[in-house]
Amino acid sequence: MPWEMVFTFIVLAISIILFVTDKVRLDLVAIGVMLALGLTGVLTPSEAVAGFGSTVVILIAGLFIVGEGLAQTGISYAVGDKIVQIAGQEEWKLILLLMLSVAALASVMSVTGSGAIFIPVAIRLATRAGISPSKLLMPLAYGALIGGMLTLIGTPPNLVASAQLEKLGHAPFSFFIFTPIGLIILAIAVVYMLVYGRKMLRDEKGSMKKGQERRSLNDMISAYGVKDNIVRLELQKESILIDETVVSVKLRRRIGLTVFGIEDRENTASTPKVNFMHSEITFKEGDVIYGVMAEPLTEEALAAVGMKVIDMNEAGHHLSARELGIADLIVTQRSRLVGRTISGAGFRTKHNLSVVGIMRRGHPIAGNIGNIRMEFGDQLLVLGEWRDIQKLRASREDFLLLSFPEEINSYLPRRKLAPYAIAILAVMLCLIIFRIVPSVLAVILAATAMVVTQCVDPKKAYTSINWRSLVLIAGMIPMATALSKTGGLALIVDQMLALNGSNSPYMMLISFFLLTSVFSQFTSNTATAVLLAPVAFEVAKIMGVNPEPLLMSVAIAASTAFSTPVASPINTLVMGPGNYRFRDYAIIGVPLQVIALIISTIAIPIVLPF
Repeated sequence: MPWEMVFTFIVLAISIILFVTDKVRLDLVAIGVMLALGLTGVLTPSEAVAGFGSTVVILIAGLFIVGEGLAQTGISYAVGDKIVQIAGQEEWKLILLLMLSVAALASVMSVTGSGAIFIPVAIRLATRAGISPSKLLMPLAYGALIGGMLTLIGTPPNLVASAQLEKLGHAPFSFFIFTPIGLIILAIAVVYMLVYGRKMLRDEKGSMKKGQERRSLNDMISAYGVKDNIVRLELQKESILIDETVVSVKLRRRIGLTVFGIEDRENTASTPKVNFMHSEITFKEGDVIYGVMAEPLTEEALAAVGMKVIDMNEAGHHLSARELGIADLIVTQRSRLVGRTISGAGFRTKHNLSVVGIMRRGHPIAGNIGNIRMEFGDQLLVLGEWRDIQKLRASREDFLLLSFPEEINSYLPRRKLAPYAIAILAVMLCLIIFRIVPSVLAVILAATAMVVTQCVDPKKAYTSINWRSLVLIAGMIPMATALSKTGGLALIVDQMLALNGSNSPYMMLISFFLLTSVFSQFTSNTATAVLLAPVAFEVAKIMGVNPEPLLMSVAIAASTAFSTPVASPINTLVMGPGNYRFRDYAIIGVPLQVIALIISTIAIPIVLPF
């Protein structure tokens, strides 16, 4: 066995281990693969970086911008609002409408993006119906994943499989080739979730009363475990805080106190008004402030800064969301906040908001949260003014709004451009469906039109692209090239054929489905598709059958990321708000994967004969 092949397999094994353990960012792993193969001479420099010029990478980048146009113009949110209008309060109807709606949206924009848009909608529907969000969020995630199976552009693995066909001289997949199988899986998955899934989902305690539109400020701070830690303090004459701002004195670092409110100095009513403590407000003698303490404040700590604890009055016991804005956020996968501390993120200076609580995997984190390094999926409770809460939607690349006031739904400055966005999407779909121009050109044209018509803020066009995903794909494409060039691909193919003793194309289809599906539970489904698509093509060639069925099995199996919370970003996003455990995904997801395997084994050869 030549050293180049051995080295390529070593790099492949290391990359898979890093993908599974998730100790290193996936895009950095892909760059490491590219560098290892290029620097050792296994690949030429042009071969090592060829992934960045791949039509698949460019096409996916364009789809991110198109999806952003649908979000910024409010089209995506309008779908959610329509569900709120017609769903009522019946649990089965809510599950049905959510799964169908998110699947429809995921068929034309990213799975994660469409699912993220619907998470606040699902929480809102659950609170209105008086049921736990856990009853809706996992069906929502599965609906988004299955939605990726419905069209060619639904998810990157579909595009990877199609590109493999085109690269080797075959006609690419048509736009709707996945639709019949996707629809069957979606229909059975909906029935499965209604009959089995919702019974197995735990009904978390603490659901809201039926008909309640949203939680109060007190409800939300209780959920984060900070209500009992709220303290009311008065500044003394000798306080070192006098004429300083809340940012300059760094009370969280000094004594573990997060200040969020100040009583109105001009208000003389028996129940004083509590305003948000802005970073530009300076402390004055006699000010009464509100904060969240990490641990009980000692007399020594209070004396050091010149404050004293005073009794809570009526304002303190009944903090009002009419005066203090509140939001429940979740940190996204590509957020710039990941790895940074709460204090270092500068919420108060950047967003005029104060982080007063944090939850990880559904459990509040106690102590001084200022030093907590944020992770993907963390939930943050922030306080501020409503106008600043509204502006959070402009930072969707960093965090997703989970719970927010009804008033915020009107904050879509590009809503008037919605007709343009719909027209652009329609033209793009027509160009792809009827093959008037190549898919990549149709998507680039649509993305450009979204920016030119201002449906997407030109300044945020590039930030709407998930660069980590693109680098992951571009970095792993050279691995497929190296396997082919060194003979590793032929070796894998021989082993696949040897294991399939019956030489049956049906058994091979099942084998590829199982291999892809299992790998996708622990590694990137896109990376898995990039690696297995060439193998599937070569196996089909040697067996003398059409490659399309095997490639489709790889693509569809890559979307069956149902069984673990790390299988897909959308699974991770719903884990915290739904308060799910790892085993919840396995209990509900594994049978659904088996169902998808059975349907695919029967339906794929009918749609695409061997």
